[in-house]
Amino acid sequence: MKEKKIEIGITASILPIIILIILLAVNVGIYGDDSLNGSNQFILLVGAFTAAIIGYFHKISYKKIINSISKSVKTTTSPILILLFVGALAGTWLISGIIPAMIYYGLQIFHPLFFLPACVIICAIISISTGSSWTTSATIGIALVGIGKAMEINTGIVAGAIISGAYFGDKLSPLSDTTNLAAAMANSNLFNHIRYMTLTTVPSIIISLLFFILIGFFQVTTEDVNNISLVNSIKEKFFINPILFTVPIIVIVMILKKTPPLIALMTGTILAALFALVFQPNIVLEITNSNKLTLNSAYRGIIDAITIETNIKSSNEILAELFKSGGMKGMLGTIWLIICAMVFGGVMDAIGALKKISEKLLEKAENTFQLIFSTSASCLTVNLTASDQYLSIVVPGKMFQKAYQKRNLATENLSRTLEDSGTVTSVLIPWNTCGAYQSSVLGVSVIDYFAYAVFNLISPFVTLIYAYFGIKIKKLIP
Repeated sequence: MKEKKIEIGITASILPIIILIILLAVNVGIYGDDSLNGSNQFILLVGAFTAAIIGYFHKISYKKIINSISKSVKTTTSPILILLFVGALAGTWLISGIIPAMIYYGLQIFHPLFFLPACVIICAIISISTGSSWTTSATIGIALVGIGKAMEINTGIVAGAIISGAYFGDKLSPLSDTTNLAAAMANSNLFNHIRYMTLTTVPSIIISLLFFILIGFFQVTTEDVNNISLVNSIKEKFFINPILFTVPIIVIVMILKKTPPLIALMTGTILAALFALVFQPNIVLEITNSNKLTLNSAYRGIIDAITIETNIKSSNEILAELFKSGGMKGMLGTIWLIICAMVFGGVMDAIGALKKISEKLLEKAENTFQLIFSTSASCLTVNLTASDQYLSIVVPGKMFQKAYQKRNLATENLSRTLEDSGTVTSVLIPWNTCGAYQSSVLGVSVIDYFAYAVFNLISPFVTLIYAYFGIKIKKLIP
């Protein structure tokens, strides 16, 4: 006779999360930034194993857990492929001179005092246009980090400004997948959802801009950076011309035309490889240690830049640090982290822990503020456990939809809370797909940019403040 499944309790549901957070804290304390090289991945598997043991005592079958893990990992197919292509893109954009050209012109255009708010605004515009914070980071974001390094500005602060702008645009763009998903989960009209979301999103970005303006005056050095030396060193090494921007423009246009990201990234990689052979043959020769550009050396130079580490020598120490790329190989640590995180999320889903935590939060919601607070907490919990921003929208969206209807609250209240708490907080968690992606692409750990991703940090609090004081809480029209 088949044993009946025992319903999991709230204590058993949160136990794996508590153990995971404690072990990760200890691990990061011991390894520091090196914790992402493998030890954090193992800790996530330990957390998954703990959850599986709890599942065993609640009569959850091994087969069900494995199927849930398989389903969870399957959802990362697109992010993993995007990461690999971003690694390839970064390698070819380096050897083709595209990234050096962005740094070259950026150093001449931007003043250090106003560079950080400029990062926010530029990334917001690109992200609204493309509907993707990921694309924004993989294109202009990489260049802005390079410019910030050349200006000797803390890379954590620069990454925080980039992410703040990118996620502002991602939230408000009708092209964004998360914006469409949040509206769909709450049964909201897309453009009503966007209009209602501006009520919390615009104040959040204004606060973020003010923060980065103040940082510019109090944290950024007022001493003149030796830009002349830097730009001369770049021009000595690379052929610099506005024609190099043809490739990123084509990639951005393709994304605006709703071309699938993988096709756009592959196109950008191939075009940049051709540009490298035409405009930067000396760089291709340098990375292959060849004296003459032949079919063999050209092939090796391009494939090496796409797949493995590339280091371009420079007499300038700052530029020597910037002229590096990990290629596709450099993304493998992040992919490893994502897979292990999704294993943990899959087990937590299989044993019913995610559902139980959401149900418990819903039970505590006795008024409008508590309902919105419970939704926000549920989004953050799913981001922490399932490690995926889409699930942080889907799971609470399904769980809380009827509760909002019962309280006579318009669907826009739910869709706005899902975005303010689910979409934006995903990038603040190192093992979440978004946190792992942004950290890998920008070359800055989540720990380093966490305190400076101001827009992402304050968005949930702005929503809760609105709910507490009853500001712009839309009711259902009879």
